[in-house]
Amino acid sequence: MTLRLTVAEDAWRAHLHELTAAVPGLVPVVKGNGYGFGRAQLADVAAGFARSIAVGTVHEVHDIGADRFHEIVVLTPVLAAAARPPLPGNIVLTVGSHAHVDALVDAGWRGAVNVKLASAMRRYGAEPAELASLVDHVRASGLEVRRALFHPPLVTGAYTSRDVVDAITAWLEELDSLDSLDGSGRLDPSVPLSTSHLDTAAFAALVAAHPHRRFELRLGTALWHGDKSMLHLGADVLDRREVDAATPAGYRGLPVPTDGTLVMIGAGSAHGVAPLADGSSPFHFARRRLALHEAPHMHTSMAFVPAGEPVPAIGDLVDVQRPLITTLVDELVWR
Repeated sequence: MTLRLTVAEDAWRAHLHELTAAVPGLVPVVKGNGYGFGRAQLADVAAGFARSIAVGTVHEVHDIGADRFHEIVVLTPVLAAAARPPLPGNIVLTVGSHAHVDALVDAGWRGAVNVKLASAMRRYGAEPAELASLVDHVRASGLEVRRALFHPPLVTGAYTSRDVVDAITAWLEELDSLDSLDGSGRLDPSVPLSTSHLDTAAFAALVAAHPHRRFELRLGTALWHGDKSMLHLGADVLDRREVDAATPAGYRGLPVPTDGTLVMIGAGSAHGVAPLADGSSPFHFARRRLALHEAPHMHTSMAFVPAGEPVPAIGDLVDVQRPLITTLVDELVWR
């Protein structure tokens, strides 16, 4: 039983080199399932080119190797229990509200923090009218502001790179206004604004347009996946069984629709493999979609091939169509 991610290593590393060369100081994001590669695997790669790394939560830090990086940026706000010492001294936690600051103080945290800025995501982050008092609260609590974090929505047809730049520009005007204050709520221009979801050209233009400000670009999916032509996800065929129409099969004893072959594929819900959003099967063989007999379960999915269509043999590899950010693979193969 194997769900396998195969990576064209030379092309993948060339892509990494191109991005890191274009963005000095790029901060790689290694969070969740490690974008399909695994957090430890990507942290090993990131240590070769980055001084700082970003993770999702404090619970992910143990896979990173904290001593290999100058800073570990924790992107999700941390509440009291998770922030209790001991944590590595190079971790920078994130706050986006007064409640987040209070939670860190109650937990005994005395390190540096990032201040999260609100975006069109409508998730964590201070609104412009709240920022000055939040910065004051952070400093009054004995904490150092290390950076301002901005996390825009994904750039899609509805939300463009221009929208991201415009939103950052609006925040820069707000930060400039704070800088003009005498002490209260001041955020020094040397504090970088860290953003994600910008391509290298848009980020370079943003930096050039605001030479008095420092910027960081955090990249996760765009860095580790590239154009995805370098990556292939596949699963082994474990077994197959010829069946007659109406034969009950599977966990729920559902009848097969016609004569054909049940195909057992070594990937299931334990790997994060599920039907696609429209309910169709994520498996393909011989340029055909393999119909699911029932929803994937734990380590095996049961597909059905009608009589007369190509049937994979035991040991064949079928293609798997799933987002890598929600997939846990058994094996990572470099070719």
